[in-house]
Amino acid sequence: MNKKTILLSLALCWQSQAATAGEVEVLHYWTSGGEAAAIDVLKDLVKKRGHTWRDFVVPGGGGESANAELKKRVIQGEPPASAMVKGPDIERWARLGFLQNLDELAQKQHWDEKLPPVIADVAKFRGHYVSTPVNVHRVNWMWINKRILDDVGVAVPTTWEEFEAAAKKIQAKGYPVIAHGDQSWQDATVFESVALAVGGEEFYRLAFVENDYGVIKSDTMTKVLAQFRRLQPYFKTDLKSQDWNVATQAVINGQAAFQFMGDWAKGEFEKAGQKAGKDFVCAPMPGTSNQFLYNIDTLVMFQLKSADAQAAQQDLADAIMSETFQNVFNLKKGSIPARMDVSLDQFDDCARLSRADFLAAEKSGGLLPSIAHGMATTARVQEEFYAVLHEFLHDPGMSPEKATVTLAKRMRYGSYAIN
Repeated sequence: MNKKTILLSLALCWQSQAATAGEVEVLHYWTSGGEAAAIDVLKDLVKKRGHTWRDFVVPGGGGESANAELKKRVIQGEPPASAMVKGPDIERWARLGFLQNLDELAQKQHWDEKLPPVIADVAKFRGHYVSTPVNVHRVNWMWINKRILDDVGVAVPTTWEEFEAAAKKIQAKGYPVIAHGDQSWQDATVFESVALAVGGEEFYRLAFVENDYGVIKSDTMTKVLAQFRRLQPYFKTDLKSQDWNVATQAVINGQAAFQFMGDWAKGEFEKAGQKAGKDFVCAPMPGTSNQFLYNIDTLVMFQLKSADAQAAQQDLADAIMSETFQNVFNLKKGSIPARMDVSLDQFDDCARLSRADFLAAEKSGGLLPSIAHGMATTARVQEEFYAVLHEFLHDPGMSPEKATVTLAKRMRYGSYAIN
């Protein structure tokens, strides 16, 4: 091949890439240290395919602000290429006709063979793929400073009775117990695990997935709320900010013994150079060792007009579902890959335990969607759920009995309100 032929080939190649190069704007709220490092993996993959990445970042770990901003953009007729949307809200956007069908790519990459049914179902609407599952988070985790536990001489608690006994010893030794950001979504994150432990799987499913008014208003819910309040005296909330990753940092620094948070917290430990089993311990929340509250991060693809934008969007979806991305992203994020065929050889013991418990819970019926993280119900019901729990913790005069009635009424209102 002569020099002219080589130059002509390169020019044609460049023109071909330029013709299909586009911009992908992605709405997400992965802004903490470990999360930001994880999303950089996807940005690099998109850029290597010749496209431009644009962040549509809305800070806030619970995603409430992101949902509000997304609605504004879609109403204005300017949706991003992709957005982080989860659970029942995927169905809502798809039902309104805003989402792109991804079946062709799904067939090409054999998604049905690589995704467990519960994950595939989350990513579909009426049997068609409309979103790409990024990972699987387990929400019902405890993150523990191992040095504090060793110093106090207490074991990792497996029941709430054991936890309260350990907490008293930890306080007596001069350590704060639970690092907790004073935000409503963080309150809800703790509460849902307490509800699962105290009420059990069927109670959780009826109350938070089916929104059964009688179950939400039951004596069992009052017991859950009473246990939730018993944890409040152990909360350390005097943090430099109330963001969840600041609470994680308090555990890393030995300024608190525990944090109750999903496994995105693990990304912060790893970013700090800490090792599972040596510097910190991961364990299921008390009373939930055989259960798995899941939070599946998914990026939906909105319908776009430009052919270049559509091509870039398809490459984005393809990259998300690649083995390379699922591996590297989740190593940094703290979660496990949505694709169960991706090896965990490079992952730590926390991730391996997470996958083992996911698969076991899938068989036993203990695999349940997180209401705190938008997997179990709509954003509107979730808002009411958040508000009542936050009010309960901030109003000493609100008894568990009164909070039970209020929660039932507000969640029922949320389920009938127009979204």
